[in-house]
Amino acid sequence: MPLVQRHTNFTPEEYLEIERISPIKHEYYQGQLVAMAGASKAHVIIVGNFSALLVNHLRGTGCLPYATDMKVRLPDLGIFYYSDIAVTCDEHDRNSEEDFILHPKLIVEVLSESTEAFDRGDKFADYKTIPELQEYVLVHQKQLLVERFERKSNNLWMPQIVRDRDILELKSIGFSGMVATLYENTNLLT
Repeated sequence: MPLVQRHTNFTPEEYLEIERISPIKHEYYQGQLVAMAGASKAHVIIVGNFSALLVNHLRGTGCLPYATDMKVRLPDLGIFYYSDIAVTCDEHDRNSEEDFILHPKLIVEVLSESTEAFDRGDKFADYKTIPELQEYVLVHQKQLLVERFERKSNNLWMPQIVRDRDILELKSIGFSGMVATLYENTNLLT
């Protein structure tokens, strides 16, 4: 887990109170607050591009994409994670005043050198415990490459690699679009 500084033994309620006033973001892991590192310019651009596509695609469907600042709560594990993008179609998530969601059907993480191993490993394993989660997407920021994992029967996750000028299909929300579109305004497109 990437970290800058740890504090221990906070309740989930204390964490949420602290997070509302903190100038830096923290994830919550079983009583510990883990400070998050800042994002690169490419990371921010990719998240913005992907989010804009999803907002437009999901308009009027009852599903909402949340980017960057929305926490995903895993209450059985005692965890709050910030995903780069999480899409929920759950009525409680959409209408709740809480500053977290519980039922995402799609989660997107943009990989960085400091988070890639965690995003692929423990974080993905934790996300797999969300019954509603149907797809997990990892977007590389140093090459035009997206890894899509789809939940199949028996909780098996099937990987798919999508590159460059290929079409990325997100079955959970009926979305399809060119991978290159995610990278507009980065130095990867020439």
